[in-house]
This record gives sequence, C-alpha cells and structure tokens, in this order.
Amino acid sequence: MEKSRVLVVGGTGYIGRRIVKASLAQGHPTFVLMRPEIGLDVDKLQMLLSFKAQGARLVEASLDDHAGLVAAVAQVDVVVSAISGVHLRSHNLLLQHKLVEAIKEAGNVKRFIPSEFGMDPSRMGHALEPGKVTFDEKMELRRAIEEAKIPHTYISANCFAAYFCANLAQMRTVLPPKEIVQVYGDGNVKVIFVDEDDVGTYTIKSVDDPRTLNKTIYLRPNENILTHNEVIAKWEKLSGKVLQKIHIPADKFLASMKDVDFGTQVGIGHFYHIFYEGCLTNFDIKDDEEATLLYPEVQYTNMDEYMKRYV
Repeated sequence: MEKSRVLVVGGTGYIGRRIVKASLAQGHPTFVLMRPEIGLDVDKLQMLLSFKAQGARLVEASLDDHAGLVAAVAQVDVVVSAISGVHLRSHNLLLQHKLVEAIKEAGNVKRFIPSEFGMDPSRMGHALEPGKVTFDEKMELRRAIEEAKIPHTYISANCFAAYFCANLAQMRTVLPPKEIVQVYGDGNVKVIFVDEDDVGTYTIKSVDDPRTLNKTIYLRPNENILTHNEVIAKWEKLSGKVLQKIHIPADKFLASMKDVDFGTQVGIGHFYHIFYEGCLTNFDIKDDEEATLLYPEVQYTNMDEYMKRYV
C-alpha cells in the first residue's frame, strides 16, 4: 500500500521533531511546515535543514496566512499538529483552529492528528482550576474537528519520560534528585510513562491504519505502567544509592498551589490528577484503542533502559 503524504506542523518542537523522524523512518513522503515567523531562530532553521537533508520537503506557510496554509495542506494526505502548548494555551488553540479551517477548505485530508499527546481531555471535565482550561480548550478543538467532519485520530501519550520519570516526578527539575525525593501520597498510584521517540513512532503508525480512524489511541506500554514507588526503586537500583523519602499528603500538595505563578498552579493540578487521583489508569480501554497491542512489532523503550542515560 502506498504510504500517505504527511505534513507535520510544529516539526521543530519537542514532540514534533520526533514525529518528523518517525515519518521519515517509516517511509512516508514527509512535509514539514516552515513558518516565516522563524525569524532569527538559527537552531530551528538548522533543524529544518537537517530534515530536508534526510528527505523531508519544507513547505513555507504562515498559520496566519489562510490561503498559503490551504495550499500547503492540499499537497498532503495526513496532517499532524505538534504545535507547542508550552506558552500561551489560548494562542495554541487559535493556531490549531486556523489549521482546522485550512483542512476543512482544502477538503483532501484523510487524517488529522491534533496536538494533544497527554492526558485524554474527554476524561478531565472534573479537572482542577486553573489547569482545567487546558483540557477545555482541547475539547473545544475536538468539537470543531468533528463538526467539520474531518477524519481524525487523537493520541493520548500519557507522561513523557523526560518530564515525569527521569526526574522521579519531581517538579521544577529534569534531573534525578541526589539525596531526597518527594513521594506523592503513599506512592502506590499507577502512572504511565512513555519514551518520547516512541510517541512519534506510534503516532505515525496510526496515520494509515483504518482501525484508528476517528478514535482515541492510548499509549500504554505494559512495562511502563508503574507506581511512583516503583520508579524510585528502579532509580535506586540503577544508581546504587538509597534516597530519603518524604511523603506529601494530598491536602499539603494542593496547598502548595497558593501564592505561585499560573504555570506552576497548572502543573500542580496536573500532578495531583496523575499521582494522587490516578487519572491515567483508573479507566479501561478496548484492545483496539491501545497502541502497543495494535503494533506489537514496535519495540518500545522501558523505563529501566530510559533512565540508564542519567546514571
């Protein structure tokens, strides 16, 4: 079967670059949107040029130029958005709505994967403020996609390993702690960790798969469904050092939301849902919605291997 032509929007981002890599590796004609707003960002330009050297085609268009965006979309079969949500959430939402409008007008796209890649927003209607807005905006975009009858797949990738596992889930750091580790509650809530390169691989695997059409696909690598205590124990075994553990009860953790900046408040809320509530694992899914069962040929990275690079 002929591979779909894939356009990646946000291809220089944290997950976007991995999606580009996976698309090229899996033999798809790969297009990467090059936005003129790149300005003087030499690092991003060099990354784009490296994609080009590997066989990707750079397509110049601004998300603020509707006609140019429609022309870019018209060249491909699949659009994957990996627009970063690190900055202003509402800005991310606006850009993705512009992309939806372009896809709707072009009328040729067989699959659209919006920028989600985290918790399933359809299960987060109860989320704490102020972080609830991040899920509400994703649901708003989903409604726009579905109302436009755009074929789609939503990817729920759970916790990126570098941000949640390698640092033993400690906030405000990406390195493992050296002496003391904070443990959320009793540390026995199951959490799902996924290698970021695997996110790219599974995302691209789904684009031509009729089984994933108009569905949410969950990344649940069985070996990477771990409690906080299990993650800490893995690190202690790898490093040969036992850490002092300080257990943080839920009320104390939530109280830390007071008098901190907006971004930290959002992070605390998300951590609460993940590590205290178990929002990633407290529901069942069907076999045809789980990526590792759909694609058993993919050798995903387990967290023992992932954390070795930090020793």
